[in-house]
Amino acid sequence: MHGRCTCGEIRFHLTDTPLITHCCHCTWCQRETGSAFALNAMIETRNIACDAGRPQEIALPSASGKGQTVARCPSCQVALWSHYAGAGRAFAFVRVGTLDDASRVAPDVHIFTESAHPWIPFPDGARVFPAFYRRSATWRPEALERRAAELARVAQQQQQQQG
Repeated sequence: MHGRCTCGEIRFHLTDTPLITHCCHCTWCQRETGSAFALNAMIETRNIACDAGRPQEIALPSASGKGQTVARCPSCQVALWSHYAGAGRAFAFVRVGTLDDASRVAPDVHIFTESAHPWIPFPDGARVFPAFYRRSATWRPEALERRAAELARVAQQQQQQQG
């Protein structure tokens, strides 16, 4: 999947499929996006390849209080992906709307629906959570394996850098 900012200075592609795609209805995402929800595809950061340009990283607050780093185009300021403190730098949450064919990426889960707008209908069969969810009961087994492998890879790198 390929993506870009609005002006085209930043172009990127994903080298693997997302681990999971969240449709987040929290009030923080509503405010941050100026919309009713945010649609973010979580993927290992190393599986985002920049084809043109270099995003500017900006530290911003987050609902958790732990902050986030947002990768934006330095020219048009479109947010391309975020790194949240809880997931760490090893994982990125790609803004699905920046993908060239965003219609191919449907949400796997709807989260924080306790603050969803009452006029938003959820599709039949959608996995809907009032707040967050338990990863082990929600993610596909292969996504859980990829997450564990990435965490182990990052931990090994950190050990090598320290030792």
